[in-house]
Amino acid sequence: MIDYFTLALGHGLIALALIRLLMRNDLDEEELSADPTFAASDPARPVPIGERKRRQQRQRERN
Repeated sequence: MIDYFTLALGHGLIALALIRLLMRNDLDEEELSADPTFAASDPARPVPIGERKRRQQRQRERN
């Protein structure tokens, strides 16, 4: 009986996570994330690693 409970609990949590991901509004904002200034203007969004390295390299070149 415990095995069925754990399987149901695990699958239920995965389904809940999937539903929450699909209900996010920012899934439809694909064109905004392609804009490199978008990530810089919103501190809550992480900057892609490649973009971060390019920015650091540009800063080093300026100094």
